[in-house]
Amino acid sequence: MSAATMSMTQPRSVPGLERVTVALLLCFVASLQISIAAADILLTATLLCWVAVMVQEKTRPSAPRFFVPLVAYAGITLLISAFSIDPRTSVIDDKQLVLFIIVPAVYHIARGERAGVVVDVIVTFGAASAAYGIIQYGLLHYDNLGRRPEGAMSHYMTYSGLLMLVICAAAARLIFGRRGRTWPALVMPALIVALALTLGRSAWIGASVAAALLFALKDFRLTALLPVLIAVVFAIAPDTVTSRVMSIFDVQDPTNQDRLAMLEIGARIVHDRPLTGVGPNMVPRVYAQYRPDYAINAVNPHLHNVPLQIAAERGLPALAIWIWLVASLARALVRLFRERSSTALGPGLSTALGPGPEIRVSAAVGLAALAAMLSAGLFEYNFGDSEFLMLFLVLVTLPFAAARGEPGSPRRTPAPWDGGDGASTARA
Repeated sequence: MSAATMSMTQPRSVPGLERVTVALLLCFVASLQISIAAADILLTATLLCWVAVMVQEKTRPSAPRFFVPLVAYAGITLLISAFSIDPRTSVIDDKQLVLFIIVPAVYHIARGERAGVVVDVIVTFGAASAAYGIIQYGLLHYDNLGRRPEGAMSHYMTYSGLLMLVICAAAARLIFGRRGRTWPALVMPALIVALALTLGRSAWIGASVAAALLFALKDFRLTALLPVLIAVVFAIAPDTVTSRVMSIFDVQDPTNQDRLAMLEIGARIVHDRPLTGVGPNMVPRVYAQYRPDYAINAVNPHLHNVPLQIAAERGLPALAIWIWLVASLARALVRLFRERSSTALGPGLSTALGPGPEIRVSAAVGLAALAAMLSAGLFEYNFGDSEFLMLFLVLVTLPFAAARGEPGSPRRTPAPWDGGDGASTARA
């Protein structure tokens, strides 16, 4: 075989492998709402194929700029684990940091219009998961605080958190999409009903804040609709849901008292170990030592508050880096959303940037997911839930992947949200 023939035939194997990689990514995001074991296997397969594609294309990985504080957060977590009250257990718990590799993988694989396909898959499987949760409530008697709808997940809190993120994706596409709005409109009632039936108050708050943000981004006057929608849901909801809503404002509610106790426990831990915390997964070990008399539970696995949990486990420097991550991500998403808002209908939009309106939808999804995570995270340690974290990282990375344009599109000038090599992966 001649050298000329080899140069013609070698690139043909890349698109086939790339199609397999894209298919595996779609299967991975679909499995996140079905099985964590399947998600882990499919993520591993996706990463292996992604590496193979980069080797064949002779490219190197790249990521959006918010990946820098994410890596710094991983680094300081590994460092402070050495100062944990049980370093071995903390280091084992640090394995969750491997999930951060989802960001560069999605950034490379879900380029251009593929990002919209990923969102559609997430919404579709979210709808199926919502239907299953409704069946659990109506037919299998998952209808009380002791037994709540959990879909295919192992815990109702994970299930409610995932539903919250799916609602963010569906609502953003419904509000900002210029095409493909019918399906989100059809499944939104099921998503809302399923989320309500989980009795997950933190996810309710997160979804409400995300909806308010999306309404405000579209037209601030639309925020007046949110109280009306909440009132309608409240009026038709079963007694278990309405009484759960009212418990939010009941200071005598046992779970509310326990949340206040956890705030005090976290503050005491941070006071004693401000620089390193007690170590990842060590809060249950010291819980009794700091527990006030009015606390309800003898022990809790975490402090039900993301910033407080990070500070207590990993110290104030780690919390500062996490805040840097949030600020960096929010700033980049806002700038991307605003740029697409101003250029989506303008003439001469470069085809390398992909369709402007669709990038705007992806940016709205990312902003809604970030707002939901932050607001719900004041009452639940969702950033430490592997299933939630994986879906969250996918959703907030998709806008940057969409802005890169289609694979093989011309290189463009680096934009504010890109990594150091712009939107395209650098060639070796």
